[in-house]
Amino acid sequence: MSTTHPDVTSTGADGPVVLTGTPVVPGVALGPVIRPHGAVQLPSEDAEPVAEADRAAEKERFTAAAEVVAGRLTERAAAASGVSAAVLQTTAGLARDRGLLSTVEQRIDAGASAPVATVGAAQQFAELFASLGGLMAERVTDVNDVRDRIVAELTGQSEPGVTNPDTPSVLLADDLAPADTAGLDPARVIALATRLGGSTSHTAIIARQLGLPCVVAVGGLADVPEGALVLVDGEEGTVTVDPDPTEAETRVDAAKQAAAALAGYTGPARTADGHAVQVLANVQDGAGARAAAIAHAEGVGLLRTELAFLGHSEEPSVEEQAQGYAGVFEAFPGGKVVVRTLDAGSDKPLAFATPADEANPALGVRGLRTTRLNPGILTRQLDAVKQAAEATGATPWVMAPMVSTVAEAADFAAAVRERGMVPGVMVEVPSVALLADRFLQHLDFLSIGTNDLSQYTLAADRLSGDLADLTDPWQPALLRMVQLTAEAGQRVGKPVGVCGEAAADPLLACVLVGLGITSLSCAASSVPGVGAKLGTVTLDTCRRAAEAALAADDPQSARAAVREVLDAA
Repeated sequence: MSTTHPDVTSTGADGPVVLTGTPVVPGVALGPVIRPHGAVQLPSEDAEPVAEADRAAEKERFTAAAEVVAGRLTERAAAASGVSAAVLQTTAGLARDRGLLSTVEQRIDAGASAPVATVGAAQQFAELFASLGGLMAERVTDVNDVRDRIVAELTGQSEPGVTNPDTPSVLLADDLAPADTAGLDPARVIALATRLGGSTSHTAIIARQLGLPCVVAVGGLADVPEGALVLVDGEEGTVTVDPDPTEAETRVDAAKQAAAALAGYTGPARTADGHAVQVLANVQDGAGARAAAIAHAEGVGLLRTELAFLGHSEEPSVEEQAQGYAGVFEAFPGGKVVVRTLDAGSDKPLAFATPADEANPALGVRGLRTTRLNPGILTRQLDAVKQAAEATGATPWVMAPMVSTVAEAADFAAAVRERGMVPGVMVEVPSVALLADRFLQHLDFLSIGTNDLSQYTLAADRLSGDLADLTDPWQPALLRMVQLTAEAGQRVGKPVGVCGEAAADPLLACVLVGLGITSLSCAASSVPGVGAKLGTVTLDTCRRAAEAALAADDPQSARAAVREVLDAA
């Protein structure tokens, strides 16, 4: 298979067309192409102005339509879990956003109809987010999705999105609204490929949770017609159009056999020569934690606490937070649960925690930095974690996101220890990797967030499809940062884990273990694959695979070199 740059399309002389992209979720699937349906017809700006006497009614029409849309999304969020639930809840919150309502009302006051005002207001917000760049630019897709849903409700059109097909199919799209991805039925949509997006986009993260083979940043995808037969290989990062039937079935059967082998995984994870590696799960709520326990995760390596805050106009109480955390602790009695404190800011703005007018939110007030504006948020959250721990008998590990200096880490560690809990921080900024020895003088563990660490190491927006090759977790520079951090942990005998999406790749998991990583945390659906793969290799093989990856000049070469090492073992 081709391992060219993600934007390159390769064609055999007489054979099938192979499109290459960035691999996200391993697996192989064969099926006919479907595409998102129901493009909403947006109103013309030249529409007749609304009479002044009718403007109050137009405002009420908008409010009612927006609430219908928000209600549908909220219902879907209640039926989902983990990242899917959070994404749907966030999108519902956008439909109820006071700023959007105010902007629409201003436009209606100027004579625009509710549909026209909705389009104009959404365009205003989209331009603002796009100008901010970075992670905020990702919200343009969310804004346009909410716009289309509200306009459809106002004008009597069908709700846009993805209809689950009657037969198992492969979904191809330029991009997907996170709300659409979160609602997919993995029994009917068996693989995803998009022209845009990166390996850490919302679409990619949800695909991991659903266990769908996924490739993003695929060049030439727009030319593939609906109904065409395609083979998606989420490990190679390819979409093969009109593949050879025999070869395609062989590859699908091999993938099914590999998946069947994983079904027997019960943990705990060990290499073939007995080296223990904790394989944990990334979760957001009690339901997700229970699913992770069923998948034989050994605990929680990343509890995303944002779910307790998203959709709230005011900070939830200590009691509300504690109730949610307790549900996660109860899923792993006596087990390891790593709680990440509020990671607000950038693509997750909160009115009561982050400024609304930052020039560059990805480099602004986010994560632990929100305590500069409101230190009480952290204090109350730590109190809530302590309260949940006391109620369940847990001893949580607690880590802060977006830490940059040793002083920040020391202050955070002191606050965590005061409450009888285990302190650590996320390694998302290169300064922490470079000075890991000094940070570990104050902390009991480190956890590497490869999503943001790749962004800041390669100076590339992790949600940009145009830069997906730069933020590929196989980038040797990123792996070098991981090595520096892991070696610092080994010198003082303190654990260093990886909780970024890189940990979900079974092949890369071998490399990470070879670099000295002691635990891997990924989506619950990825736990069996990672754990089972580690059981097929020795620690020495993992170390040789790590050396091969570090010696490569680019992600494609790193993958190829590691496969060669593992195949020869």
